[in-house]
Amino acid sequence: MRKLFIAGNWKMNLSGRKSCELVRKLGKQVGTVEDVKMAVCPPFVYLKDVAKILTDSNVAVGAQNMYPEPEGAFTGEVAGSMLLDVGCRYVILGHSERRHIMKETDEFINAKVHKALELGLEPIICVGEKLEQREAGETEDLVAAQVKGALADVAEARMDTVTIAYEPVWAIGTGKTATPEQADEVHGVIRDLIADMYSQSVADDLVIQYGGSVKPHNAEELLKMENIDGALVGGASLKAETFVPIIQTAVSVAGD
Repeated sequence: MRKLFIAGNWKMNLSGRKSCELVRKLGKQVGTVEDVKMAVCPPFVYLKDVAKILTDSNVAVGAQNMYPEPEGAFTGEVAGSMLLDVGCRYVILGHSERRHIMKETDEFINAKVHKALELGLEPIICVGEKLEQREAGETEDLVAAQVKGALADVAEARMDTVTIAYEPVWAIGTGKTATPEQADEVHGVIRDLIADMYSQSVADDLVIQYGGSVKPHNAEELLKMENIDGALVGGASLKAETFVPIIQTAVSVAGD
């Protein structure tokens, strides 16, 4: 049985003080929730402080990226072992902003996925199309290529800790949201692909989040779709007033 998973991607936002204030509120308001998996992914510099505050909470901590090498002369990069050292459980890999702004390739993302799994970090692998690709009818082929690229040579036994997040690039930070039906259709394509790549049981167990302007007002209709197993939340995860209601909606949907 898949458990809904709500994760907040803070991107390059908040100060140290505001980060700590936010997770204290989360800990008090949803820290004991058990029916839904929860995580926050702050900037690197705040990970340790956030993890310390959430130590006795059911809200886990994730990072927004990592480098695939264990150590070395890679100025400005962070190794997966360092993330574990400060209390991370999850790591976001292949986010569209890293694909399109930092020009990360499927091969590079795949190397990160392998290193994360080797270390025991649980990757949240992001895939998604641009608006012009959707309008050209390329969504399914593009998303399939990204999934295959990220999971190249990943063994079936490793898939139980993998999450995939479908994030249509045209709906990230724009206020636009794929309709529940549009999102669920792509989630279904991903699930069918995983069944072909691995097995139906792996596909049935795989958590596939939706990301792209998820807000309290649209969370319920998205989370009720058959193949949508949670949300990777951007802007709405920066305030308890908007993030907590999304988690509470997930709890309600999980209980239905």
